[in-house]
Amino acid sequence: MKKILVAAAMLVASVIAADNASAQKFGVTAGLNFNTVDVKDVQLDAKAGFSAGITYLLDLPLGLSVQPALLYTQNSVDLSVLESVEAMQKVGSLKVPVSVQWGPDLIVARPFLDVTPYVGYSLSNKIEGGLEGIVKGETDLKNKFEYGVGIGAGVNVWKLQAIVRYNWNFGALGSIDDFKNIELGDLKTENSTYGGVTCTVAFFF
Repeated sequence: MKKILVAAAMLVASVIAADNASAQKFGVTAGLNFNTVDVKDVQLDAKAGFSAGITYLLDLPLGLSVQPALLYTQNSVDLSVLESVEAMQKVGSLKVPVSVQWGPDLIVARPFLDVTPYVGYSLSNKIEGGLEGIVKGETDLKNKFEYGVGIGAGVNVWKLQAIVRYNWNFGALGSIDDFKNIELGDLKTENSTYGGVTCTVAFFF
């Protein structure tokens, strides 16, 4: 009987320890995207985009944590650098990043390093602009899937989190070939990718 009680006590203690080591938190997150696009060796002027969505933080032992999220993002790029008529392209996507984090718990704050693979699916592709809005169009993207990885650093303080990350996007997006009613010269972006710096904040409940 004593051995059974000792085994039961050890089981309860291990469950409590595992529960304390694996804190789970839901939250909301939003941020800015400072993306870049290379088209035929020409550096186009990228505009700040945004992201917003929900996230989930799972703390693990040894300073590790995993944080998936579901985000709506919008990337923007200025196409007028090659043409006399001002034009802006905007691509909206759903993304699922999974952040793998490591950092020490310093009680008042937890700084951490971050590696984030992600996948995405594009929902919209728009071009608009002109002095009187004469340049306008929308088309289906030839390639709607994207994927990539981000590397960065962040900090958790109380229920707040901030992360700065640089992203490499390996999935080609943003083709303008199907905009038949828009004249943009020889500009072709079927092989372009949207990468760059993201700055996000999150609040956990």
